[in-house]
Amino acid sequence: MRGEPESRAVTLSSTASEGAAELGRALAAIPSPQINAIPIGPLQIHFYALCILAGVVVAVVWSERRWAAMGGEKGTIMDMAVWAVILGLIGGRLYHVISDAQLYFGEGREPIRALYVWEGGLGIWGAVPLGAVGVWLVARRRGLSMSKLAFAIAPTIPLAQAIGRWGNYFNQELFGAPTDLPWAVEISPYPEGHLRPGMEFGVTTYHPTFLYESLWCLLLAVLLAWAGRRFENSLQGGRLFALYVMGYCVGRFWIEYLRVDPANDFLGMRLNNWTSIVVFLGALAYFVWAGRRIDSFSTAVVPPGHDAGTQVFGATAGSEVTDESTVYSAVDSEESDLGSRTGSSEGAGTEYHPSPERSSTEGSTENDAGDTGTDSGAKPE
Repeated sequence: MRGEPESRAVTLSSTASEGAAELGRALAAIPSPQINAIPIGPLQIHFYALCILAGVVVAVVWSERRWAAMGGEKGTIMDMAVWAVILGLIGGRLYHVISDAQLYFGEGREPIRALYVWEGGLGIWGAVPLGAVGVWLVARRRGLSMSKLAFAIAPTIPLAQAIGRWGNYFNQELFGAPTDLPWAVEISPYPEGHLRPGMEFGVTTYHPTFLYESLWCLLLAVLLAWAGRRFENSLQGGRLFALYVMGYCVGRFWIEYLRVDPANDFLGMRLNNWTSIVVFLGALAYFVWAGRRIDSFSTAVVPPGHDAGTQVFGATAGSEVTDESTVYSAVDSEESDLGSRTGSSEGAGTEYHPSPERSSTEGSTENDAGDTGTDSGAKPE
């Protein structure tokens, strides 16, 4: 009987320790958000959409600063962002709907919900390529270098992704396997009582894969910005952007393994794992290919005729044949009018300034590249 109090004390102590541990884990875990939208009259402003929008805004602002530091005109990135965002959303949604078609077109499903972007479901594998098409369309129309634009934009995309991933947190989706780690995220069932995709009965804490990917993308943005400064010359021709693609694929590959939401499997791996491998190899091949012909890429950061300090003051006859690496603009004056009537381009006051950047479209030959002027030397942020 003497041992009974001691035994009870040990039992109580053990129970108290377990309770304290459970309490500690509960306090340390990332709590679930109680709402995922703000009602404004008949409208619902979803936090998922706000996170995506915030990421886009930050990326555009930073890209504008980097582009201006490279000698480009302010407002260029903003103009391109309109098309890039629209096409990016379409591409992201298309990839999600195609890769998870059973969610929308299976038996008892509602196909119309494939259009409900605010409910979540944007595949980065479709968003980036189609968004790049939007940038390319505007760049081609203005005669800007796509490789230079890619250099300016590359570090800003993972930063946008780092912010946008928090939309999954508000939607309580795309979490990982159960865990009792201090940084686990608490996941609650739907208000109706159903378990969310990937949840286990009686388990409330899971790996916060949204947080892992957000931190990975943030680190990637910092490394790309540093590499762009440190190895600026060797990372031209779209190679910095290729580094972004490879870096994201590496992170996404291991994070995908932690996720427990339903996904289509192929040969024992999730579809997104296979996509990561294929895209990584494609980016690596481009990185090597571009490294052998860096000098053949266009370097135009302003449209033809917009080069600051590259004017011809005085007469510029319409019949003149000019060197393509020099941009001309005529100033109306009595002298220029006289010069044009006499057909002479050597009137008084005529001054030529060499072009700081070649104004040509992407895909020029190596011989053309040799005719370019020198860059301004300004480094992007």
